[in-house]
Amino acid sequence: MPSDLSARHILEFPGGYTRTTGPVIGRFLTELRDGRIVGVRTADGRTLVPPLEYDPHTGDPVTGEYVQVGPAGTVAEWTWVTAPRAAHPLDRPFAWAMIRLDGADTALVHAVDTGHPKAIRAGLRVWPRWRAERVGQITDIECFVPEVTMIVSPVRTEYTVTPGRALTRFLEGVRDGILLGGRCATCDKVYLPYRISCPECGSPIEEERQVSDTGTVTTFAINNLPDPRAPEVPFVSAYILLDGADTPMIALVGGVPAHEVRQGMRVRAVWVPEAERTLSMTNITWFAPTGEPDAELEA
Repeated sequence: MPSDLSARHILEFPGGYTRTTGPVIGRFLTELRDGRIVGVRTADGRTLVPPLEYDPHTGDPVTGEYVQVGPAGTVAEWTWVTAPRAAHPLDRPFAWAMIRLDGADTALVHAVDTGHPKAIRAGLRVWPRWRAERVGQITDIECFVPEVTMIVSPVRTEYTVTPGRALTRFLEGVRDGILLGGRCATCDKVYLPYRISCPECGSPIEEERQVSDTGTVTTFAINNLPDPRAPEVPFVSAYILLDGADTPMIALVGGVPAHEVRQGMRVRAVWVPEAERTLSMTNITWFAPTGEPDAELEA
């Protein structure tokens, strides 16, 4: 016989297939229309969702006691739908999931919209997304969506800083292309930036000391979040001990791939053109490698 014989059939009920719901399923659908989810009690106290007329374990009729559950629930099992079909509840990839609603002892099958298969998992907390217009069908719940566990809030703080005498003097030096520290006559340490009292012994600092704009990277961090001051991402911020100073200053390191920055690397300040300088640390774009041999860490 020919192997290519085939016949296409369509089974369709014009106007839709009509059936009565009965008192139990009818109550469940009526509650859905009003934005609530209910289950029904069994004789042994379990709550069935969706409700059934008979206990599937014992075959006994349910008690007729209805209990509101959820609306939140927990995903027990799931399967991902990569290519939704026309009859599916969502027109984008989603998960079919067994969802145990809070207060229920059985799971309800429904769609979960996470946007990505990596976001769905057993144990995920979900909430129903209700349709604006409800008619008393399970599709009154458009789908379930993950519980909100994280938000992104814009943060912006505007404030004004008025520098004191010590900081003003330091910034005047930066404007002029020099870095000023203060030497404590008691401790014999040079602190950078310049300050008027020693943080170690409290003695007044009266001697200014100009330090070099070359130094050594003592420690550093590789940053992967954008920063308007940085040349690119990832970028490096480092503590740099300038020659002639006893305390390091924090600054950006540029002119070198982030993964090549290391402790002991010798660096020099990259200054903006003199005509563009102001009373600001932005006068130093960043510190770049000098090409000198690395300093010994013990030193």
